Amino acid sequence: MAQAALSPKVPFYSGGRYLREQFPFRVFKIAIDAGFTCPNRDGRVGRGGCIFCNNASFSSNSRQALASVACQIEKGIRFYRERLAGHKFIVYFQAYTNTYGSVEQLRQVYDQAMVHPDVVGLSIGTRPDCVPNPVLDLLKEYADRTHLWLELGLQSSHDATLRRLNRRHTYAQFLDAVQRAQQRALRVCAHAILGLPGETRDMMLVTADRLGQLAVDGLKLHHLYVTTGTALERSYRRSAIRVLELREYIGLVCDFLERIPASVVVQRVIGEVAEPYVVAPHWGVTKLQVIHLINEEFRRRGTRQGSRLQQVEVEAEVKQRADSTLT
Repeated sequence: MAQAALSPKVPFYSGGRYLREQFPFRVFKIAIDAGFTCPNRDGRVGRGGCIFCNNASFSSNSRQALASVACQIEKGIRFYRERLAGHKFIVYFQAYTNTYGSVEQLRQVYDQAMVHPDVVGLSIGTRPDCVPNPVLDLLKEYADRTHLWLELGLQSSHDATLRRLNRRHTYAQFLDAVQRAQQRALRVCAHAILGLPGETRDMMLVTADRLGQLAVDGLKLHHLYVTTGTALERSYRRSAIRVLELREYIGLVCDFLERIPASVVVQRVIGEVAEPYVVAPHWGVTKLQVIHLINEEFRRRGTRQGSRLQQVEVEAEVKQRADSTLT
């Protein structure tokens, strides 16, 4: 199905719109915790995890005794069928690093989702340093028979920021992972966080420009939020960091998306976190209200996703020519 053009009235290519274009029935994502851990926690690359990480804050399945993949899927299906008349489902392996294991272990886990007759896709959330070629080959097998997304947590394209976050991977590793995934024609969704400690608006827009040039298929934007029990909370309590105000975030989202090609599916525009875990910010708005404010800001500007992309490309070309003249 051809994608309809974007306009100030429909300013960005939402994940919901994408699913309606791809499937003739109502499809919802079921987020699950498959019991994976992370190399930044178990000592392979580090310990303690990212300074913002508290999986229980966004993954309800991580707040209780871990149920089987099949049980979590059945629970999710009941929820979406009863409340939103869902028909088919994409299983989102969300918590921690969902390619962190041997090919045999991963196949066993993914197959538990694929056996359900109403599952029409998989979404695999992971780190860019945890997708070796054999794992990508495995994902390609699944992509050939279902609707598969590989979700790579980048957060920032600046290595200084990644070090500050204790991410323990580099932007170069992200680029390498994207390239190898694209060689296998896998759909790639990149995650980025706005408002990270030490980052200016210009730095965030550099990340947007870099992602805009990479031809990724999807994008998830999150605001920096502080949750309980994290190193980020300790910094926030010492007033060592600040979080964005709502209006700041709305403007940054629009700035960011104006630099992203209109063909990129914007699967998320705000991080969602359970209220008991939130330290800051407290904006007092719902996800739908945030989306409304983003649409209103685009209308006020008369712009849309991708509207500055050509200008960014021209600016990059001019800079490249100037640099070559200087050398």
